[in-house]
Amino acid sequence: CNFWTNKFNMAARLDAISQHLCGRRMSQKKCVAEFENRPAPHQAGDHNASATIDGPLHGIRVLDLSQMVSGPMGTQILADMGADVIKIEPLTGAAERGTSQSRILSPLFALVNRNKRSLCLDLKKSEGRELFLKLVPTADVVVQNFRPGVVDRMGIGYKALKPINPRIIFMSISGFGQVGPYSKNRVYDPVIQAVSGLASIQADETGRPRMMRLIVPDKVTALTSAQAITAALVQRGRTGKGTHIDLCMLDAVVNFTWAEAFAQEAVVDGQTPNHTYSRDMIFKTQDGYITCGAVQEKEWRALCAALDQPQWLADERFSTVAARSMNRGIRFQMTADVLQTMTSSEAIGRLTHHQVPNAVVNHPRSKVLTDPQVVKNELIETIEHPWAAFPMRQPRPAARFSTAPYQLRHYTPLLGEHSREVLAEVGVDPTLIEAAVKNGVTKVVGGKKPDQRVRDGRSYDPSSA
Repeated sequence: CNFWTNKFNMAARLDAISQHLCGRRMSQKKCVAEFENRPAPHQAGDHNASATIDGPLHGIRVLDLSQMVSGPMGTQILADMGADVIKIEPLTGAAERGTSQSRILSPLFALVNRNKRSLCLDLKKSEGRELFLKLVPTADVVVQNFRPGVVDRMGIGYKALKPINPRIIFMSISGFGQVGPYSKNRVYDPVIQAVSGLASIQADETGRPRMMRLIVPDKVTALTSAQAITAALVQRGRTGKGTHIDLCMLDAVVNFTWAEAFAQEAVVDGQTPNHTYSRDMIFKTQDGYITCGAVQEKEWRALCAALDQPQWLADERFSTVAARSMNRGIRFQMTADVLQTMTSSEAIGRLTHHQVPNAVVNHPRSKVLTDPQVVKNELIETIEHPWAAFPMRQPRPAARFSTAPYQLRHYTPLLGEHSREVLAEVGVDPTLIEAAVKNGVTKVVGGKKPDQRVRDGRSYDPSSA
């Protein structure tokens, strides 16, 4: 993002914005006043059903400048709850699209960008920035995860947008924060796992740190951003004022892990923390893997009964909760030795009978699709995207509202699929839109969709259809 560094006179820019927004020469104060009385933001029509049920965030418009996961997943949560999320992408496409502009259905991109519309803008060009600024009065939220300082140098930071729209909620996501020794560094998920202590928490029995195989920092940050934005919307409802939210991945992950992972560090008693590392709670059986655990005293007694090991109750190493915690490595191994003599069905039956928390490990993970509880919850949905060669599975949102059942309002967008539509909504003349396309300021995608009958596994390139 270092190439977006062009600077310009902010006062002159804001004066030009005022003229554009209000259609005539007036002061910035009057322009803002006119903005306060603007009509409700456009809510995009349904692309997939004959009727829609407004979600809890219906009427909220989000301008999503973010890429990869920490930003896009957060705005996807808002989109799933009914917000009109406009994904603003460079002409080459957002980074999470992959190497091909037409790769709209990589599983990652397809999930974190569903229910959004795509607008292409070259924000390195002044014309692209002006088109973006035309959207600001109609927006409630802006989300960006460029490195600190980039949006300010581009002229689209919070200080530039607040005079245009005092009610704007501006979310800035970064790796380490706006200042500090790491703030300018490039960041991906493993970097945050390393610095936050997450890799240390995952250390194996030898004490060697291990990475989690999920992009947990990205996703925890996304969840935190969605929560913070909705809280800011509630605050704005009371005060009428917008705000700037500064969120970094490091802070989000340390908060996420602190309660149990930093228990020794939480107590300021002058003692040096002494962390030990033991095996996990996955136990092999004769035909698979299960997990089980006993935290409370009654569960420990139940586990001993389920495994027919009454002598464990008299073992001083396991006589108290604290003792069992200190000797968990030995305890886990003894449990493993017993369980490996049973089938999964036998072990689960015994543990369930004695009310010991337990479950079969769905391994390989494809077994999750047919797990009876997952099926009963109707969690996984199959989506037929008009441009995709194959159907795609996705989980519905985890939170279900009784008043607003989840609906897929927009398929994962093609690159620039809604450029004309969105720019027209804010009053950009069609001839200016075409000129912007010709001059490489925006990009639109057209063409005939593939015939459903010939979707036999061949790949399609929407940009050349």
